[in-house]
Amino acid sequence: MTDSHAHLDAFEEPAAVIVSRAQEAGVVRVVTIGTGIDSSRAALAIAEEQDGVYAVVGIDPHQAASSEALRVRELRMLLQHPKAVAVGETGLDSVRQHATLVEQRRLFDAQLGLASELGLPVVVHSREAADETAEALAPFSGTVILHCFSSPDLLAAALERGYYVSFAGNVTYPKADELRRAAQAVPGDRLLVETDAPYLAPQPVRGRRNEPANLVHTVAALAEARGEDERALAQSTHANAATAFGL
Repeated sequence: MTDSHAHLDAFEEPAAVIVSRAQEAGVVRVVTIGTGIDSSRAALAIAEEQDGVYAVVGIDPHQAASSEALRVRELRMLLQHPKAVAVGETGLDSVRQHATLVEQRRLFDAQLGLASELGLPVVVHSREAADETAEALAPFSGTVILHCFSSPDLLAAALERGYYVSFAGNVTYPKADELRRAAQAVPGDRLLVETDAPYLAPQPVRGRRNEPANLVHTVAALAEARGEDERALAQSTHANAATAFGL
């Protein structure tokens, strides 16, 4: 299995310990995500040290009103690293408005431009900004990975444009029927799974700190929702991640 989105730099425990537990659970590949320049450097350092770990580097929308948003050009150098596989996470968020949508869009567009120029995928964070996200992504012709999918209003555009749609632990929650219906609609070759660890622990371990080893619970819930064999879904999403990130 591949955990397509985790934040290994956000753990107090050494990454080697987290990765070892993941591997014991069958999660043999983890994509660790940067949320700013320092976080991206930390993600790359972890990826460099750990087999099966790859890094995505970017500046998240929560920092769009800070000085961090002025450092997009520094991402170019970080993306030269052999284990840097995508730009992100970047996007739009109208829930935690640490910055206006105008400021967020400016940062989003800058990173989309960088991804386009370098021919890299982009990992997108979108919360209650479906129309705005779809509009921003419309000119982008590269690979799009919608992380921690929670915007059913964005599903039509995602399906039409062939985006990868990644589901996290929230798809396992009892009241997440709408998300599970969305997961049923995603073509098998565009489905990804993630933990967003250390956040969003799936239902069987809800309330605890999440980690990549818990991906098994999300895979199980998705397999049940889609009426598929759990092992087959684990294998297909693993293959999809390899294609999406060029691994």
